[in-house]
Parts: sequence; C-alpha cells; structure tokens
Amino acid sequence: MDEESETRKRSRLAMAGLLLFAGTSHFLVPKLYDRLIPAWLPPSARFWTHASGAVELATGAALLDRRTSRVGAWAAFALLIGVFPGNIKDTVDHWPPDTSRGIGSVIRLPMQLPLLAWAWRLAHA
Repeated sequence: MDEESETRKRSRLAMAGLLLFAGTSHFLVPKLYDRLIPAWLPPSARFWTHASGAVELATGAALLDRRTSRVGAWAAFALLIGVFPGNIKDTVDHWPPDTSRGIGSVIRLPMQLPLLAWAWRLAHA
C-alpha cells in the first residue's frame, strides 16, 4: 500500500474537521438548519436536521482514518449533493439578499461547488 502524501493527509483531515464541525453544529444550533428543510418533507425539519448532522459526523469520522477515507470522501460528495436543494431553498427564501441571513445564503450556495470538487479529488486520490 502506498504511503499517503502529506498534502493529501492535510486535505483529508481538513475536510474531516469541517464536516465534524458542521455535524456538531446541527445539534448545537438546530434552528439554523431547520429553515433549510422544506415544510412538506415528513416527518419534521428537526428530524432531517439531526439526521443530516449525524451523517456529517459519520462522514467526518470516516475521513479521519486513512483506511476508510475513500468511502468517507464519496459519502462527503453524496452529502454535498444531498444538501444542495436545501441551500437553493434558503437562497430563494431570502431573495433579494438584503439581510445578513440572505447574504449568507447567497454566499453558501456557490461554495458547494468547490466543496464538491474537494470531495471528488479526495475520492479519486
């Protein structure tokens, strides 16, 4: 088995940290994420906030270990695609972006693309 490069290791651990932070925040400040969930989606926004937080925590944990990092990177890629509709919803709900919340929504939406590219690179490394 080839040794992991220091650059890849730092990248993998950085994404793990980002996902662990985001996953934890789903439980510490769930209202922030509840607003991203469409009202028609059963059973409740809080359920999906906690479920997506748990997935982020599991994905971040998978990225911590080199042996599970490829699965973690693919999970991160899928997760980012899965939450993209919520980010679109939040941007639409706060258009025009005349508040800090609306500006944050507009900024977060295009940030999904470099995050997807990052996960893709980790999955293929």
